Amino acid sequence: MDGGERAALLEGRHAHPHQVLGAHEATVAGVAGIVVRVFQPAAADCAMVVHGVVTALRPEGDGFFAGFVPGATMPFHYHLRFIAADGTTWERGDAYRHWPSLGEMDLYLFREGTHRRLWEMLGAHLREMDGDEGTAFALWAPNAERVSVVGDWCQWDGRQFPMRRMGESGLWELFIPGVRENALYKFELRTKDGGLRVKTDPMARKMEQAPSTASIVVREGTFPWKDDTWMGARTHRDWTHEPMLIYEVHLGSWARLPEEGDRTLSYREIAPRLAAHVTALGFTHVELLPVMEHPFYGSWGYQVTGYYAPSSRYGSPDDFRFFVDTLHDAGIGVLLDWVPAHFPKDDYALRWFDGTALYEHEDPRLGEHPDWGTLIFNYGRKEVRNFLVANALYWLHEFHCDGLRVDAVASMLYLDYSRNHGEWVPNRYGGRENLEAIDFLREMNAVVCEDAPGCVTVAEDSTAWPGVTRPIREGGLGFTFKWNMGWMHDTLAYFERDPIYRRYHQGELTFAMVYENSEHFIMPLSHDEMVHMKGSLYAKMPGDHWQKMANLRALFAYQFTRPGKSLLFMGSELAPYDEWDHDHSLPWHLLDDPSRAGLRDYLTRLAHAYRALPPLWQRDGDHRGFEWIDTGDAQHSVLSYVRWSDDAHAIVILNLTPTPHVRYRVGVPESGTYVRVIGTDDVRWGGSGYPVDEHVATDDVPYHGRRYSVEVALPPLSAIILAPERVVPASLLP
Repeated sequence: MDGGERAALLEGRHAHPHQVLGAHEATVAGVAGIVVRVFQPAAADCAMVVHGVVTALRPEGDGFFAGFVPGATMPFHYHLRFIAADGTTWERGDAYRHWPSLGEMDLYLFREGTHRRLWEMLGAHLREMDGDEGTAFALWAPNAERVSVVGDWCQWDGRQFPMRRMGESGLWELFIPGVRENALYKFELRTKDGGLRVKTDPMARKMEQAPSTASIVVREGTFPWKDDTWMGARTHRDWTHEPMLIYEVHLGSWARLPEEGDRTLSYREIAPRLAAHVTALGFTHVELLPVMEHPFYGSWGYQVTGYYAPSSRYGSPDDFRFFVDTLHDAGIGVLLDWVPAHFPKDDYALRWFDGTALYEHEDPRLGEHPDWGTLIFNYGRKEVRNFLVANALYWLHEFHCDGLRVDAVASMLYLDYSRNHGEWVPNRYGGRENLEAIDFLREMNAVVCEDAPGCVTVAEDSTAWPGVTRPIREGGLGFTFKWNMGWMHDTLAYFERDPIYRRYHQGELTFAMVYENSEHFIMPLSHDEMVHMKGSLYAKMPGDHWQKMANLRALFAYQFTRPGKSLLFMGSELAPYDEWDHDHSLPWHLLDDPSRAGLRDYLTRLAHAYRALPPLWQRDGDHRGFEWIDTGDAQHSVLSYVRWSDDAHAIVILNLTPTPHVRYRVGVPESGTYVRVIGTDDVRWGGSGYPVDEHVATDDVPYHGRRYSVEVALPPLSAIILAPERVVPASLLP
């Protein structure tokens, strides 16, 4: 062996070990054959086994062994037997006799930045190659001088399994026989300045639970999915014109087992319970705070270190598949919070991956989030965009999830987000827009639309950026929905006020309609408003207990009946006293309180009414779907509006003070009989039971600019939904 090659292997600098190690054609003393070279510093002796025949290899010092087989030709099949100094023996195939596990098409698509199934190319994959069973490893680390696979099966020794550099692609590859399912592994990288960095696999399918950080080899394609019907129907769904009620969930605190030390439920334990609860409430989807692996539990999943690994806190990847499959079986869609905006600085993960700013920007004015102490992805690098776009598809395809809510979009759109003058770098035109991030978002949305039809993408964006949900071909970002953060802020500000002052702030409820049809909105009452000393929804409401509950019922009615889809954070149905605490279970014992059990039953009825009445959802995002009846009665804090579908309508009247109205006249679109399908003051829900009529006949009395009108009783702090008797399904009749 050439002395320079030998030194490079010993010093951990060799980027092309297959050129030296393994089997190679050679001629020795005029005889043609095969020379086999092995480097195993943990062995005292080494032998080669060919068709059961054992041939000792000659020790050449420093862990090197070699042997010549005269007359042999390529391909040459063998495996190795090692003996340690203490007499321990082990056998394995030779990692350096195999051809690359990456194909030319994989390399081509990766170089283009368009490999949509990147997870099938990179990472760790169990497979059989040329008679050997083991694991194929592949990694992108273009600036590393050398990369090795290390694990519990090689004593984490970076000298033993250096990888092969794949030309100028920046990719490294190695198939290692004998590495089995559940093996722990990482990558050891030698940087150009000679330093060593030990990293978890960015494409790891499974990771150890914190504080341990190793990646874990998993078997793929073994889960017996049973949701074929759901998945077949999904490709034809258009959720912008269907009923959609989302129950937002943090898996670690939805329910715990106090009798077992308050431990969290696993994916398999929570799945049937959550499915039953959400089904009973009448919601259509759950949205999970990020389930991607994250070391700091207190980040709620928003500081991700394992973008391709469901958190092992709750079980295995197949356990998470069971979770999704179970919810699909119950008719519940599954949305995931997804965080492509930033990642944490944990040194074992993406940060400074190969000794350079690989996934992030080197300039902290571009690469660091001042608010969160995290790093920002470099969207201008095609390999980074590919990593993220493929990750979006990974959760939709491999786990059958039905959509992604993209976190912190506002921080992605603007280079000066949360920065002072001089702390940010303008774009090439001198502006503040992050052009590379915008291109990434459009690419991600276009690929999801094409590759996973029926799935939704949702932008969590608090800015006035135009066209977030407009099609890309029309200059928009291409999201399906946008969270209406302004609506949430204004609505909660209104409802927190003492009713005596609400007359002066009615515009906080009506203002959102000024921009309502500019996007396809989701109205969230999310976890964001129930943490950091903001209090629970119940605590935000003014008045005594009865008034707080009445306000909540009116708030939910307003949310469910205005244009757009609705999202409610878990536990809101319990009206908890305290804000959400991720370290504890929801206070399910509160359902022993009849008023809170009534609130849950009311939400169930409200959700049923919402889903059964197309006017409440069919024309969301269309100006023809909503019409004010009257916004002018601020003196009494009464609002009324009409929701329209293609062939029906519903009327909503809100009385947001404790003062009832015996006879209150409202203009309506047609003559006939209207049915009260929801009354939030019903005694069944804990209301006062103020006397009302279940059926109301119209009068030929013009009012509110309409030919017909009705006179109704408005209970205190209440909402009522009226619909023409001709369109009310039997399940909603009084």
